[in-house]
Amino acid sequence: MGNSKMSITPPRDIGAVNWLGVRTHVTKEIHRFFKVGLQTLMAPAVTTLLFLAIFTLALGRAVQEIGGVPFVEFLAPGLIIMAIIQNAYANTVSSVMISKIQGNIVDMLMPPLSPGEFITGFVMGGVARGVLVALCVGLSIWLFVPLQIHNIWLILFHAFAASSLLSMIGLLTGIVAEKFDHQASISNFIITPLSFLSGTFYSIERLPGFWQDVAMANPFFYMIDGFRYGFIGHADASLTFGVLLLLGLNIVLWAVCYRMVASGYKLKS
Repeated sequence: MGNSKMSITPPRDIGAVNWLGVRTHVTKEIHRFFKVGLQTLMAPAVTTLLFLAIFTLALGRAVQEIGGVPFVEFLAPGLIIMAIIQNAYANTVSSVMISKIQGNIVDMLMPPLSPGEFITGFVMGGVARGVLVALCVGLSIWLFVPLQIHNIWLILFHAFAASSLLSMIGLLTGIVAEKFDHQASISNFIITPLSFLSGTFYSIERLPGFWQDVAMANPFFYMIDGFRYGFIGHADASLTFGVLLLLGLNIVLWAVCYRMVASGYKLKS
């Protein structure tokens, strides 16, 4: 029997950041919602067009212009970012909840992924779905509404900031929730009301003073206000304050997510 030497593959040097692990995690999240693309990408476009048709037919004659632009052009950007908000949240919370209920969340914790890399994979998956939904919805609306771009950078910033913020809210909800009823409660009683009552369908300038203050206390308002400004060049509040607020909220939520994942709260038990 001839002498043979068994070759042993040396362990791979991961380095400071496990780029392969993060890329695999993000790719898995993207493939997950692409498998049901008709539901995750096309359905929001159909729903948004229904909203556009209903509000245009119901209010189009009563409200001709808002902020010096036709009502339908004012309405369209709000509908786009509302779709971003709802789908970025839904993507992350559903992914975490399904993994927990099926018991395979441990497979996400076993690879050499740091808490930051673990969070990044889920958040980037939510951002990817939010941005792709925005493209599908925007192209669908563009067929009926002459959308103009006033500031592309503000459009991109608010799309990514809103997507990442809602993705992290979805991650926190998925970690804390123990069943789908808990997740649905957050969506029905917090996410949906905040997105609807944030100036999506109207300008807060039309509200009485007290209700303007209430609207401006809603962080979702600044997502929609800044995103809309990128299209029509009109804002109801300070753009600088809105940008700083969204950056601050993203940082705070990242810190909260990091703490919960690092401690293994409701993930390792």
